[in-house]
Amino acid sequence: MGERIEALAQFVATTQWKHVPQDVQHHAKLVLLDTLGVILAGAERPEVRQLRARLARTAGSGATVYARGWPIHDPRTAALLNGVAGRSIELCEGLRLVSGQAAMQVLPGVLAVGEYLASSGRAMLEAFILGYDVAARLAGGFTPRPLAHQNGQVSLLAAAAAGARLHGLDGPGVSRAMRIATTLLLTPSYTNAVAGATTLNLAGGMSGFAAALAPELALAGFEAQDDAIEEALGSLVGSGFTSDGLLDELGACWHITRNYFRLYACCNPIHPALDCLQDALAALHPKPDEIARIDVATYRFASVMRRCDPPNYFASKYSLPHAAATLAVRGSAGYAALDDSALHDPLITELRGRVHVTEDPAMSAVAPRSRPARVTLSLKDGRRSTHTRNSHRGDFQDPFAEAEIRAKFQELASSALGPREAAQIEQAVDRCEHWESVRELSELMRRFSRH
Repeated sequence: MGERIEALAQFVATTQWKHVPQDVQHHAKLVLLDTLGVILAGAERPEVRQLRARLARTAGSGATVYARGWPIHDPRTAALLNGVAGRSIELCEGLRLVSGQAAMQVLPGVLAVGEYLASSGRAMLEAFILGYDVAARLAGGFTPRPLAHQNGQVSLLAAAAAGARLHGLDGPGVSRAMRIATTLLLTPSYTNAVAGATTLNLAGGMSGFAAALAPELALAGFEAQDDAIEEALGSLVGSGFTSDGLLDELGACWHITRNYFRLYACCNPIHPALDCLQDALAALHPKPDEIARIDVATYRFASVMRRCDPPNYFASKYSLPHAAATLAVRGSAGYAALDDSALHDPLITELRGRVHVTEDPAMSAVAPRSRPARVTLSLKDGRRSTHTRNSHRGDFQDPFAEAEIRAKFQELASSALGPREAAQIEQAVDRCEHWESVRELSELMRRFSRH
């Protein structure tokens, strides 16, 4: 088996809270808060409610589903449902320098396993930060297949590592859990997204499922081949994998701080274009019927998201014309604006046809290190405004203020809990390293159901 992977597994097994710098600890709690808010809002989606109701018929016990009524399931099912919910509204954070949405892949399993085991808040945070690091490090050496979406691939292995950490497995045990988890790796397709196939969201949930299942398999005595990770990522679900940089700056560079957050409720690659459009709208202040056309040039991966007639809510999250039209009509492309009603709003529907998206090869050449876009807003009276960005707001050069992330949490959590209750959850997360048990969070949630 690869020495670097074994060393990474040993790092997961032995690193303590005291080894994590304070700024990393603080940022991790902000990522946790953001991700929890997305889960709570996503749990309100109709397909997620239906799935929850169906799985409740065979529910076990041990971990909480973060949704109205706070049902109890076995930790595998709770992690699955919370992961599916969090993926469903396209507002989860992600890795900036490689592809993946690590927090939404790792945190549902960490919360479920941590609650089941009555792990301390500090132990939960340790597992979350370390699992996130594993996701980023594996992704850095991974070449996915062209159509493969990154949910349910390297981050699933990272979730298994985080679950193994909570179970107290040693380095070889963490490695074994990760290698066992290669049997669970998925092959979700990006085509699902633009087609409106909400089955894509299952991949996020399955990472949580793996976080709960793989360590139990390791503890039960299941074995995996020595090179399971290298084979799976290099030849099976992926087309290449190298561990050459796997240990670079290990313990010095914490990848959870190298993430991006989202305020637009749509796929991250189209955010730079929306930032440019927002600047153009602020310059000209047009009414929707005064807009002649919106021309967008951007890098290839973003430019393919040009469908003007998304078939449902989920597909609308991957339509740049729809998001741009919504921003122009409603003044926002956030959670409340890019909702189901936007699909049938006649002003948005009509304006979508006047949004024209093209690839700029020069922009494609610098992606993904930069994620450029250029937008020209042309009005019927002849006025025009053009704006260009090298990347989206919220990136390293133009980060969101912490207050903006907290306001996002309040909006999302209030949709499921109410403003006062959301504020109490925020306060609890701010001190989560002091929880005697992760159950403090679920017990607080259940108190809300009695009001």
